[in-house]
Amino acid sequence: MSGPASGEATVQTAPYGSWSSPVTTALIVSAAVGLGEVWLDGPRTWWSELRPTEAGRVELVVDGADVLGPSYSARTRVHEYGGGAWWVHQGAVFFANWVDQRLYRLDPGAAQPRALTAAPEQPAGLRYADGRVSADGRWVVCVREQHRLGGDAEPVNAVVALSAAGDPLVSVLHDRHDFVAAPRLSADGAWLAWLAWNHPDMPWDSTELWVARFNDGTVSDARCVLGAGRTESVVQPEWGPDGNLYFCTDRSNWWNLYRLEHDAEHGPAGVAVPITTLESDIALPAWVFGRSRYAFGPDGDVVVFAFGGGDNVHLGVADLATREVRVIETGLAAFEALGVRRRPDHDGLEAVGVGAGFSTEAAVVAISLDDGTHRLLRAPRPLDLPVGLLSTPEHVSFPTENGRVAHGWFYPPSNPRYQAPEGERPPLMVLSHGGPTAAANPALNVAVQFWTSRGFAVIDVDYGGSTGYGRAYRQLLNGAWGVVDVEDCCAAAQWLAASGRCDGERMVIRGGSAGGFTTLAALAFRSVFKAGASHYGVADLAALAADTHKFEARYLDGLVGPYPAASAVYAARSPIHHTDGLDCPLILLQGSEDVIVPPSQSRAMVAALAAKGIAHAYLEFDGEQHGFRQAANIERALQAELYFYSRVFHFALGDPTEPVDIVFGERL
Repeated sequence: MSGPASGEATVQTAPYGSWSSPVTTALIVSAAVGLGEVWLDGPRTWWSELRPTEAGRVELVVDGADVLGPSYSARTRVHEYGGGAWWVHQGAVFFANWVDQRLYRLDPGAAQPRALTAAPEQPAGLRYADGRVSADGRWVVCVREQHRLGGDAEPVNAVVALSAAGDPLVSVLHDRHDFVAAPRLSADGAWLAWLAWNHPDMPWDSTELWVARFNDGTVSDARCVLGAGRTESVVQPEWGPDGNLYFCTDRSNWWNLYRLEHDAEHGPAGVAVPITTLESDIALPAWVFGRSRYAFGPDGDVVVFAFGGGDNVHLGVADLATREVRVIETGLAAFEALGVRRRPDHDGLEAVGVGAGFSTEAAVVAISLDDGTHRLLRAPRPLDLPVGLLSTPEHVSFPTENGRVAHGWFYPPSNPRYQAPEGERPPLMVLSHGGPTAAANPALNVAVQFWTSRGFAVIDVDYGGSTGYGRAYRQLLNGAWGVVDVEDCCAAAQWLAASGRCDGERMVIRGGSAGGFTTLAALAFRSVFKAGASHYGVADLAALAADTHKFEARYLDGLVGPYPAASAVYAARSPIHHTDGLDCPLILLQGSEDVIVPPSQSRAMVAALAAKGIAHAYLEFDGEQHGFRQAANIERALQAELYFYSRVFHFALGDPTEPVDIVFGERL
């Protein structure tokens, strides 16, 4: 949170990029946590915290008290991206432990968790996620991913039932599809719903909603009730208190909330009835398990959902009988992991989740559904930064190629202690988000302020294919990855330069994972940027198609084309084959244990840069997977990148910064 400045400071004149800033790399990781899912268990509030200073360990917290301790980390490797690693039932918490991936149970008052699943033959070969406990407490129903010895065959994903008491019995309920998610039991325990899909679809392309009768750890009468035509993405099925089955689907172009009426004898059937008809997405793409964007009130008469973006996230309160919606403005830039309960101080309801503002980091927040007031259950860390230091993002839309319009969040440079020399325009950093079916997040990210407070302008681009603008916009990347995203990132930079908001001769692009591919492609195929940074980025599309994890093994079928039939397209779009067009400095950063984008991708790019004599730097971090979670590595990566740009653009650094070795640095 911002605090008052301590006295008047003299405003200094210094070039953009060279400003000293209190947003240090140490501040970025100090006491920083990544708040994940929230679980409401009666009056108690549970949440998860990813802690960089504890080597990326995920701790579970209830009402402010740590639950697991340093020997455990509640993180699953299902789909490699994880999510949904823990759940609570009547005070007992069930969680997947990172080291061995076994499922554990910790009961109230117990000194230590106890394993519910046996140690697999292959280390971490059985992985669990996205579970629920039956109303009678006997069964855990969850997703299991089985990796077999040798590693040649694809893992098997299934919905399974296992004993909540730890008996060895495991019942496979559904393994007929390549992927499954969100197994949800009805309140009476008689019905089970889940999602399923097959290669080459991704869950934001097409999913099926399945239901079956559930009886003593087995299922019968399993059938698909929605999505068999592969034309819609169904997300977050939940059984309502009225006994009906609810879910989000994008059949209207937007992920709206629907329900299937429930017949006591035959289960959910009939036509899907829309609860909302918004031109805005309620749901989010299922990159991870366990995301929640709607929940039911305890009396069963309302459903509360989050939607929108732009100015702020809204909460909708829909009457389940009339479907009339009341809207509450949250004032937040992001709100996830939503649950609803009765307020502890009176009869009103509150929505609880992880919320972040444009100028405040993520917190566990309770929002009154009566008057919209906020109550902090887990406050953000006190940043104590000077007034005027934080750059406030502006949502922008700009023209791009073929008459399209793309979007983004623009951050001007901001530091109350500095001004630039007259006539100077700031360097621009273009952020290309990962996914690529993800979205720019305007909530306060101190790592973005690291750049703006030193004099960089930043634009976080929602290129065609991004989430939050409807299914049609999301599908703009179909067959066009490496084209549309590159067009839009370049268009954003050129639009800002033409409007005088940045220096067109000092523009860089950076991104991670899929955003790293867009970065490399923009540098190889266009001449807009003067430098770039690829964080675990894709350099060779064919290599990615041949060597990645199951969840994304066929993702490129839709983004590029089926492989190897479309191998010519893969080669044409892969930066590794077009380094002849690459003539600007590049820094690459990589985790040594990344199985999503293996280190071989970055190493191949480094070899190509060396062969061509292009100035470059490469840092590979031992023990890191896809994305950096350890504090020391997060700090080193940021400092290395800042130092790299200072050499490229020849500005002095305002703060002590550890250098990085730049191969062919004498050519800068």
